Amino acid sequence: MTTRPIREPRAQEAFLPFARPSITEREKEAVLAVLDSGWLTTGPRVKEFEEAFAAFVGLPNAVAVNSATAALHLALDAIGVGPGDEVIVPTWTFAASAEVIAHVGATPVLVDVDAETLNASDDAVIAARTSKTRAYIAVHFAGLPIDLDRLTGELGGNGVSIIEDAAHAFPSRIGPAGRLAGTIGRAGAYSFYATKTITTGEGGMLVTADSALADRARVMSLHGISRDAWNRYTQAGSWYYEIEDAGFKYNLTDLAAALGLAQLARADELHEKRLRLSRLYAEHLRASSVADIVELPPGIDDGAHAWHLFVIRLKLERLRSDRGAVIEALREHGIGTSVHFIPLHMHPYYLDTLRTEPGRFPVASREYERVISLPIWPDMTDRDLQRVVSALESVLGPAIR
Repeated sequence: MTTRPIREPRAQEAFLPFARPSITEREKEAVLAVLDSGWLTTGPRVKEFEEAFAAFVGLPNAVAVNSATAALHLALDAIGVGPGDEVIVPTWTFAASAEVIAHVGATPVLVDVDAETLNASDDAVIAARTSKTRAYIAVHFAGLPIDLDRLTGELGGNGVSIIEDAAHAFPSRIGPAGRLAGTIGRAGAYSFYATKTITTGEGGMLVTADSALADRARVMSLHGISRDAWNRYTQAGSWYYEIEDAGFKYNLTDLAAALGLAQLARADELHEKRLRLSRLYAEHLRASSVADIVELPPGIDDGAHAWHLFVIRLKLERLRSDRGAVIEALREHGIGTSVHFIPLHMHPYYLDTLRTEPGRFPVASREYERVISLPIWPDMTDRDLQRVVSALESVLGPAIR
């Protein structure tokens, strides 16, 4: 039976959430301007957001959608993935990365992750390729970018497209050239969910150098109706439209795009704040009384990391408590945390459909038991961060074997 950590009662403080968006007057004014315009759904602000985002990442095409999930789905559809095809995806990821494979009727092929980075192992990806493999969804976990040079050669030469799940990784940069994660593969998907590094509340962006892929995604993002169908409600538009295929309802609104434009203008500022917090965490945790119980995430000294998440790992063999008890104790100390992720092979759907065996993914299975995502958001104060570290000391200290 798990022994809960022993802790002293402490004065009640305001709950410190796991994440919180950074919203300024600039964002509020942008949204109010859209409300005053009378045009709330997909329109001129979305087009402006797409153009600004494409310029930021250095690609010719950006398609704004209502989630990174939608962007991944549209990318798979656009490259023609379907029944009978296989798509490689790490087991260490969120539901979206693999469920979109099922949406197009293909088969997800799960692979294990690297023990240090928790990104998919190159060797595992290469070993999983078969004659049926059409794509690999490369997940940049927590904002730590994957160097895709080796896989670009290995997979591209065999007709396998790389689609980057960069939901965590804006604006992570890869290699000496500093190319943004999400711009290396055939297509990239970004998330602007409320907890992400820039936010539109709900939203996402598909980016690609492939104009034909972008055109297909744009049509399919709005019911399969001919390109720029939203324009039919403007003075310059026409009532006439044509349905080219059975599409989806994935469009972004002008309200969300206005928020996104304001956030994009602050992207470097917001990234610098996350970088600073990650280094401050490392400094305080290394100097703490539980330094030898807590493993820091990789990439602390690498300015390329986006730091969407700050994921520590507990040395459970040194503790009388499991991860769940530690999380609950931190909550009682007023600290919000999370777990990223419960590996896909542990979920009923994949157990049933893929017949995944417990021992097939040893790294993900082992590391899952000991990860905790600590609060990290741009407007966290030094005092907030010190509260987190102090709570860890209070909770873990009495639980050391």
